Amino acid sequence: MARYTGPRTKVSRRARQLLDENKAKYFDRRPYPPGEHGRGRIRESQYMVQLREKQKLKHIYGVLEKQFRRYYKEAARRKGITGTNLLQILEARLDNVVYRAGLAATRPQARQLVNHAHFLVNGKKVDIPSYQVRAGDVVTVKERSKDVLPILHSVDTVDRPVPEWLDVDKDERKIVVKDLPSREQIDTDIQEQLVVELYSK
Repeated sequence: MARYTGPRTKVSRRARQLLDENKAKYFDRRPYPPGEHGRGRIRESQYMVQLREKQKLKHIYGVLEKQFRRYYKEAARRKGITGTNLLQILEARLDNVVYRAGLAATRPQARQLVNHAHFLVNGKKVDIPSYQVRAGDVVTVKERSKDVLPILHSVDTVDRPVPEWLDVDKDERKIVVKDLPSREQIDTDIQEQLVVELYSK
């Protein structure tokens, strides 16, 4: 399972935006880019702006370049707006659905819970975080995993609003995917058109 294991606050500082809510106090302390010239004024090229947007999107969803490029090619192949398709593919990842439903505090935690086989999709065990859910899928926590400490803690403490495209029963530990999200239902602070422009060169 390939994933980013480096310093997360540094990535947020480079993106000039908080990308990991667990690191808020460190980002607030130094909200400028890392390095000797971090506080200096840098003339930003169009390429730099596009690249930064792509790196932000990759880090938010915990995806590395090779997989992200595959997602982009799939989004370009589908009908509709490529940028919206790309966000829908990322939102439909199983680890993201678990995070959005409030059964995990962060996306990395959701990724680990899925990887440790705590979830079932339509009654079948799925331990692949990048698994693509579809409209009508039912995601449940395994019976013996319902009282696992991270899930219990998330259910009790996470008060993140559940998106409209998911129907969540936290007591039963059950998620129903009503439909794939529209662009208006995705609250990720990203300009996906810049990512499309970068890959279209």
